[in-house]
Formats: sequence, C-alpha cells, structure tokens
Amino acid sequence: METGHVTTPFGRRPMTLGMLSSQKAASELKPDQSVDKWKIYRALCEAKPLLGVTDRALAVLNALLSFYPANLLSEESGLVVFPSNSQLSLRSHGMAEQTIRRHLAVLVEAGLIIRKDSPNGKRYARRNKEGSVGDAFGFSLAPLIVRAEEIEALAAEVAAERLHLQRLREQFTLCRRDVSKLIETAIDEELPGDWETAFTYFRELVDAVPRTPAADEIAAALEAMQILRDDIANRLETLLKAKKPSGNPARNERHIQNSNPDSIFDLEPAFERKQEANPASPIEPPAERTRQRSDGRSGVNPQERAGNDNSLKSFPLGMVLQACPDMAGYGPGGSITNWRDMMAAAVVVRGTLGVSASAYEDACNTMGPENAATVMACILERGGHINSAGAYLRDLTRRAERGEFSIGPMLMALVRARGAGSRRAG
Repeated sequence: METGHVTTPFGRRPMTLGMLSSQKAASELKPDQSVDKWKIYRALCEAKPLLGVTDRALAVLNALLSFYPANLLSEESGLVVFPSNSQLSLRSHGMAEQTIRRHLAVLVEAGLIIRKDSPNGKRYARRNKEGSVGDAFGFSLAPLIVRAEEIEALAAEVAAERLHLQRLREQFTLCRRDVSKLIETAIDEELPGDWETAFTYFRELVDAVPRTPAADEIAAALEAMQILRDDIANRLETLLKAKKPSGNPARNERHIQNSNPDSIFDLEPAFERKQEANPASPIEPPAERTRQRSDGRSGVNPQERAGNDNSLKSFPLGMVLQACPDMAGYGPGGSITNWRDMMAAAVVVRGTLGVSASAYEDACNTMGPENAATVMACILERGGHINSAGAYLRDLTRRAERGEFSIGPMLMALVRARGAGSRRAG
C-alpha cells in the first residue's frame, strides 16, 4: 500500500475509525515482511474466539486467500485480490452472495482485510503492457502480515486455555469417579453414615456443571468435589480405625473422632433411620449419648457443646442468602451484608412467624447464633410447608442437641428447589 494513502468505501458504506486504523497499520508494512497464507489462516481459526469472527466469515477469508496466486503473502507479489461475488460463492461452497457480503463486512470490521474500492465499486485490476497487475481494486490482505505476530500470540493463548480446560475436565472426571466408588463401597459394606445424603450432594455437584463449562466453572466444581472426596475418604479411614481392636481387650473400643472437623459436608446418620434402628449416632461416645440435661431432656448440654467436635458448622453467608433470598428483605435497610445484619433479620422473622423468644434463644444456645439465624431463614423460605414455625424450630433444636441435625442438606435442598423452579420458568 502507498504510505499515507487512505481509501474510503464505495456507496453508502460508512468510513469508520477502525478502518482508518487498519489502513494506517497496513501502510507501515515493510517490503521484506511476509507470511505463509495457510499458516496464518490456521492461526486465525485457532484464535477465532478472541478475534470476534465466525467460522463462516473465516470460510469467506479462506476463499479470498485461494485467489492469491502464491503461498507466501508479501508486498512484492501484490496483496489485493479482486474476485467477484459469484466466484467467491463458488469457492465458499455455494454460500449466498448476500451472506458473503455480510461476512466480508465482518472481516473488514475485525481488521483482517481492507477494502480498496474502485470508483464504481467493482473489483478489477489494470494490467500493464507486460501483463502484470498494475493497479487492483478489491480486498487487501496486508493486515494478515502486519498482525501476524498478534494473531499467533492469540492462537497460542486459546490453545493454552483449551489445554488447561481439558486437564481440569480430566481431573474432575477422575475425582467424580473416586467419590462415586467410595460412596458405593460404603453402601455395599453397610458402613454407618448418611451415605444417601452424601450421594445426593455428589449428584448436585455433578449436575451443576454446565454441558460446556468455562475453565473457572469447572475449577470451582473440581474444588468442591475434591473437598467431598477428602471428607468421605477421611470418614472411611476413621471407620476402619474404629474396627481395629484396642490394646486392652477388656476395654471398649476407642472412640475415633473425625480428623477433619471443618468438613463442609457432615456425613451424619439420618434422623429417621436412627429413630427406627438406633437412637444414637454410631460414631458418638456412649457417655455423650446418655448424658441428661439439667432440665430433664436427653442430649448434650448446650454449655458443653462448644467443645464438642460434632457441633453444627456454620455455612458461608453467601450460600445461605443464595438458598434463602427472601431473608434479605428483613435486614436493616432491606439488605443483608454481614452476619450481624443476618441475625438482626432473624429476630424480625422470628416475630413475623410467631416463634417465641424462648424457642429462638434455645436454638441460639444449641446451634450458635449464626446457625440459628440460618435455620430461621430456611423456615421463612419454606413457610408455606410448615404449620407451626415455633414447634418446628424446637424439634430441630432437640435434634441438634443429640447431634442428629445438619444444616447442609436443608440448604442444598432449597438451592436445588430454586434451581429447578428457575429451569421450569425458563
């Protein structure tokens, strides 16, 4: 291209700053610069997501490149191709001419080609007496040379991201297989634990992954699955140690606590099954199972629960609000930004639902203020399915005293219910 020369499009097509920028960059092309047209085309196909061009636009570019006589793009051989739309259609597998014009505009907008329109808008070339092309009007391929390094760098970035995503998917598949096999082993061996809840949570993690996930989505799912796998493996190792005989055969077996008290998923025996078969947790010390409260009710004294490894674990506030979005309207100023706001909202909801102050105070003493507020949020979310919020809260408090209640399944059920409702609405 001639240095400093600017061409404007024919007819009603407007001139844009993007076109001017592309022409300015192409005007700085050095005479010795060149690039293999098919190599740069393969790089373009790789970098397509970052360049904002479609596969059909690249098909039109492929047809344009086929009209360039040499494999090496260089200014010495001329960089303007001038095929008619009918010829482009033949080399674009019969693509309609209107579609070709649209994708040519996309290529120009992306800065991959430059229009060099003739006075009447036709594409042609003037040849000199020797028969070589003198002046040509059509599409200049100069940007492919000028942007060659940029395009190759983008292609390398896309390839690295694809490889990273592939490795994440492989790791997730292996971790998913491990969790599935471990749960299956625990069920087959009839080991104590709420393995059905563990499997339900496992399926929720798997089903939450989109069909074509992004790298950050699959990475988050992998992290959650790895935590679940570690929790299950730790529980199985604990059960294996508990089966080994103690050093003194006259004594009862030693009690083995879960070595990961911060587990995000407590594999506790289900309340209903324990009522039918064994009213106490199989991994809970006998002394704590039979200890009586000062008020005559069975269970662990709330004052002692602070030192008990089986106490309820608080969940992240963001997860609670995701499961119970209705709670936000009861916070100070109609929003909840921290746990102090959450607990203030729980007091308001307690009065709204008719829960007595004593029932809520017992829940706070047994579960902790954060967990009690979380339970109130869950009760509010399921208000239409609960006849007496106060009686329900007292029942959950008694179950929590005995170590028979976990907030995790309740939250996950609400998250799952909201997800199913959103899918039905969509």
